[in-house]
Parts: sequence; structure tokens; C-alpha cells
Amino acid sequence: MKQHIFLASPHMSEEGYEQQYIQEAFDTNWIAPLGRNVTEFEKEMAAKLSAGKAVALSAGTAAIHMALKAAGVSQGDFVFCQSLTFSASANPIVYEKAVPVFIDSEEDTWNMSPEALELAFCKYEKLGKKPKAVVIVHLYGICAKINEIKEICEQHEVPLIEDAAESLGTVCQGRYTGTFGDYGIISFNGNKIITTSGGGMLLVNTEDAVEKAAKVLYWATQAREPAPWYQHTEIGYNYRMSNIVAGIGRGQLKVLDRRVEKKRYIFEYYHKHLGNLPGISFMPMPENAYCNCWLSVIQLAGDCAVRPKDIMRALEAEDVESRPVWKPMHLQPVFAACDFVSQVQDLHIMDEETGADNSVSGQLFAHGVCMPSDSKMTDEDLQRVCQAVQELW
Repeated sequence: MKQHIFLASPHMSEEGYEQQYIQEAFDTNWIAPLGRNVTEFEKEMAAKLSAGKAVALSAGTAAIHMALKAAGVSQGDFVFCQSLTFSASANPIVYEKAVPVFIDSEEDTWNMSPEALELAFCKYEKLGKKPKAVVIVHLYGICAKINEIKEICEQHEVPLIEDAAESLGTVCQGRYTGTFGDYGIISFNGNKIITTSGGGMLLVNTEDAVEKAAKVLYWATQAREPAPWYQHTEIGYNYRMSNIVAGIGRGQLKVLDRRVEKKRYIFEYYHKHLGNLPGISFMPMPENAYCNCWLSVIQLAGDCAVRPKDIMRALEAEDVESRPVWKPMHLQPVFAACDFVSQVQDLHIMDEETGADNSVSGQLFAHGVCMPSDSKMTDEDLQRVCQAVQELW
């Protein structure tokens, strides 16, 4: 039987770094959400990325939630959020009873369109409803037009939350993603470029980073007051990362650069062996950026006889995982009542089955396929994937 090829799965270090830190936690009996691994993981990550302060949390979603609270988002506030993303980028907005407004992508990076963002600011400021924060995403490890977006946010004096859950290790103009915004989000979910089995981290890059990080830590540990008894004046959350999980993260951080190199190799392999097929194009690689290529994603031209579902079915027949591009948030039933701002005029549904529309993000969803990008893949695995796709042509 052929071995199953994953889309992306955990890849522990060959040297066993993770086991060393986990064993230390067991030997010292620090297996709770406290201990040296947690504090050292925060320090090591902040140092690696040249970030302000880092707070290790239970998930990337928790990090987004804490960033929104730190930015002052509360009930009734508006938050501009990239539409083409996973729902975890948007769900915490609703946790705070705020209102998401979804922003379309642009074709150069597949990420938030600066033009659409400006349109949204103009629209809502005319209504007297200035947003409380902006959430952008570096989709699939491709860096957004971060300088343009940051400049727009600064002009309007609105905090920028940078969802770098998929882009850990991506460098844009000499800086790591997650360090441009007021807050940066990292995810260590099992499918991410490095993993702690679950977990995330909040990067705080504000001028008052120490104070903000302390407030996040307070919220993330049930908002317990410094009293000899359990006393609370605010609602808190059980969001702290455990010492065991942090030990895995410390070991994984040692091989981050190696994982980025392999992910980029996978992308280049697909580009070399599939790039000559009529109708196929690849996710963009922006200039002045070194993208981590977390997932390698292809697009099929509208007039291509082969459709995304054909590729996914062909790969499934070979016991190979693939996946559609994220379905945009503005097309999700749960957010049907939310506003969507696009530079595309005359928006309308193009595909009744999937709900894809003619927005930039809608078309990326309709024509995209996430190819298997597991960092453990061999050249033989890559050849098997490419052959299954090539046969469709």
C-alpha cells in the first residue's frame, strides 16, 4: 500500500530537542501552566523575531482575543478584518461582542487590499464609526503589503493586529512578520510550520509593550488579583500555555529555519514540475520578502479544463491530502449579516454550489488548491504528487 501523504503534519526535531525539555519539566514536576519552559520559550521567541514582548498562550485564537482586548475592543465596536482567512482570525471579534467588517484581498499578495482598506475607512468614518482595530493575515506564509497597510492604520490612528499564524519565519524587508503591527499572532497548531501540539503566542510591539504584556498575562490567568485569597475584579480566561507544551515549542524553535528551507524547497519543486502545465499559476512571492511557504498553493485559470475538485479527487485516489483555499469570511453563513468592502464593483455570486463570488478573495477560493506541503515529504513523495496532477493534463 502507498504511504499516506499529509497536507501538513507535526515534524519533531531529528535531534530530539523537544524530549529534552519535556523530560526536564517531568524531572522538576513543572507540568502545570508554569515553569521555566514557558518563560524561556517567550524570551527565545521574542529574541528570534526581535519582537517587543511575547506571551505564550493556549492557542493562536486566544492570542487574537487577547490582542483585541489589549487594543480596547469592546461591545459595539467595529473591527476591520481580512476576509480571506481561517475563521479564527474573526471569531474573537465576536467574543468581545464587537462587529467584524470584512475586507477583500488583492492579487499581488492574496492578502488584505490596501485600496479596499482605504475604502472601508472612508465609508465608516463618514458614518461616524471609526474602527477600533484592523486585523490582517499573512496568508499561507505570503507577507501582505504590510508597510502600506501599517501606514494607513497610523494615518487613521487605529491599532494593527498582525495575524502571522501561518507565516512564522517569513521575513519582509529585513523584519519577521508579526513584528510590524502593534500586536502579532503566532500559532503552534499541529499543522503549522513548527508545533507545540497546540498553542499560540502573542507578540506585543507597542511602546508600552511591558505594561500591555503584563495586562494580557493577567487576563490569561483568570484575572486573579494579587491577594492572599482568590479575588477577581475582571473576567479572566484560562489561556496560559503549559510548561510541557512550551518545552515542545522550545525544541521546535531550534529547527524553525530548517523547516522554512524545506517548505520553500517543496514550493520550488512544484513550481518546476507543474509550472509548465497550461492554466496553472502559483501563489505570489513578493519582492523583498523571504516567505516560509507554509502551504504551496496553486490557482487554475477560469478557462482551464481541469478544476480544483479534479485535482483534489486525483490526489485523494493516491491517498494524498489536499485542500481548497480558505473560503472567505464574508461568504460564510455565520457572518452573512456582516459588511464586506471590496475594490470590485458589482459583486455577485458566481458559483451557487460553493457560494463563491467575483471578489478577489472569492475567486482565489473558487480556483485554488492547497497542495500537500508536509516538511517530511521526500522527493519520491513529491514526484508521486506531481505525477497524479500531470496525468489530468
